[in-house]
Amino acid sequence: MGYADKEQIDTAVRYGILSGLQDLGPEYSVYGHDNLALSGTHSHSGPGAWLNYLLPQIPSAGFDKQSYRAIVDGCILSIRRAHESLEPGSLTVGSTKVFGASINRSLFSYLANPPEERARYNVSAEDDGSVEKDMTMIKFQRASDGKNIGVLTWFPTHGTSMQANNTLITGDNKGVAADLFEKKVRGGTSESDDFVAGFSQANMGDVSPNILGPWCEDGSNQMCTFRNSTCGGKSGPCRSRGPGFRKKDFGASSCFEVGKRQYESALGLYRALDRQAPNIRGGTVKAFHNFHDMSDFRFTLPNGSAARTCPAALGYSFAAGTSDYPGKFDVAQGGSNHSNTSPLWRALTWLINSPSAEQVSCQHPKPILLDVGAAFKPYAWTPNIVDIQTLRVGQLMIIVSPGEATTMAGRRWKEAVAETSRQILQKELAGEEPVVVLGGPSNTYAHYITTEEEYRVQRYEGASTLYGPHTLAAFIDRTKALLHLMGDNVTTGQAARDAGPLPPDNSKVSFNFVPGVIYDRHPWYRAFGDVAVDVDKSHYFPGEIATATFVGANPRNNLRLERTFAAVEQRQPGTDNWTIVRDDSDWDLIFRWRRISKVLGTSEVDISWEIEDWTPPGEYRLRYFGDAKSLGGTVSAFEGVSRAFLVL
Repeated sequence: MGYADKEQIDTAVRYGILSGLQDLGPEYSVYGHDNLALSGTHSHSGPGAWLNYLLPQIPSAGFDKQSYRAIVDGCILSIRRAHESLEPGSLTVGSTKVFGASINRSLFSYLANPPEERARYNVSAEDDGSVEKDMTMIKFQRASDGKNIGVLTWFPTHGTSMQANNTLITGDNKGVAADLFEKKVRGGTSESDDFVAGFSQANMGDVSPNILGPWCEDGSNQMCTFRNSTCGGKSGPCRSRGPGFRKKDFGASSCFEVGKRQYESALGLYRALDRQAPNIRGGTVKAFHNFHDMSDFRFTLPNGSAARTCPAALGYSFAAGTSDYPGKFDVAQGGSNHSNTSPLWRALTWLINSPSAEQVSCQHPKPILLDVGAAFKPYAWTPNIVDIQTLRVGQLMIIVSPGEATTMAGRRWKEAVAETSRQILQKELAGEEPVVVLGGPSNTYAHYITTEEEYRVQRYEGASTLYGPHTLAAFIDRTKALLHLMGDNVTTGQAARDAGPLPPDNSKVSFNFVPGVIYDRHPWYRAFGDVAVDVDKSHYFPGEIATATFVGANPRNNLRLERTFAAVEQRQPGTDNWTIVRDDSDWDLIFRWRRISKVLGTSEVDISWEIEDWTPPGEYRLRYFGDAKSLGGTVSAFEGVSRAFLVL
């Protein structure tokens, strides 16, 4: 299972990775649709313009090949490195609680679920069941020397700690947790030098990392309304607060704190698992993957009644956003429809596709704003064809969800898989209780997956559940129907069954409104990399910020993958040798590029280092690595360096 610090992984990226793996030669033919699962951490502050469908392309000005290739090539490289280092090993699984990292941002919807069902998860005041506090971890240990080579965790909380007005690229709280974990354990006696920590998502559809809840940022200092998340009838001023909200840093303090809390819980669990014997039994690894058309899937519910799904559609509350990222329109969660909002919304519905009476009935009670499942011009707006995938390693079952399952939706899905596994995989489980986790959004982006009760409320999550009120039931039905393929002696290759209809790959037909780099210029009296504004002091103390401004060039000339744009260098005592001690991966080193003149092609770069409390005393400087494009198209590398300063 691959994972990346992206908002999600989409169909075009998956196709690109599969194609790239086949290009590596016959050795990589073992990887295909069945056993390749791609999941994102759902950071909302990563690069954009690489998604497959038109609707999510709109906010990022289309589909940019450079952005797409960076993700595809990076994933292929990581898979190749993992493949080249394959060797026998063992797995240990365990779980722990994580507190102070999540709340339910749509509690009104959650409370629509049956009281007796909610009561099963209400353990205490601190763990009332409204979100899942459990983090599950797999520890990977190689047999050759007994060293741990990595961990993979599942814990639900949105990648929305960074605020909507943030312009810096981050992995959000999951990226913080992974970075802290790796830096803590690498170099240890029990860990390999290339130890990898993966902090992946779970059923986080209604889960926010902004744990202080939604407040009105309109001067009233009141909490937002419980039912609709509004302030004075408007969604825009209602914003959730993270633990560090008082710092005006675009959510960075909150992001680091929520990431640190996940890291601390994970580290404690890791230490505990290191004292246990491996507990994933058996040597069998199984996987299945099917594509399934959700536009009109008819099936039978467990109670015997008939059900169907619908072509994808988004309701009015989709435009309201959430208290993490509220919309800017006259739409409120759970209360807006075509009759009480601007006529412009009705015009938009008509322009895209006016839903048929059958579609309105199928999606009821959702008031349809965007009938995107029937919109195919100039190409598909959202997926109707989705990925159904499950992985098994011993008694560990991994549901690979293409959508953002809410807390209760994820529980029902996991329980259904566990129950069915007990019935049809008795031999394979060999008396072990199945351990079921859910990871997503993965493989494509199918928006949200709510329970039927939450769907009826039609807040943001229900409005964003594409295929109607029976969306969750359909995913559960298709997953259960294919679980027999998890048996030890069952052939699961694509040739053994109908793989389903193929979704479109829009990477070659998508619009791109992202302007390319025409040229870079520097002021006539300076060169690229020159210091425009140097650090303002000769010495700093921990907690202070050292900043230098350089004559810059567009960073899109060279994405510097696996390298860095910014660095902090430390002088080795008694020598003229400087060593890089911070780079782009470090949370407290910030790189900002800004355009000075579009006509002249000039720009500047700020590099800021918030000096950590644990920074050793010594002599330091800031370095900038850039690449400039000439009018003739030649790209040339350059560097810049600040004056040296002391940290005391």
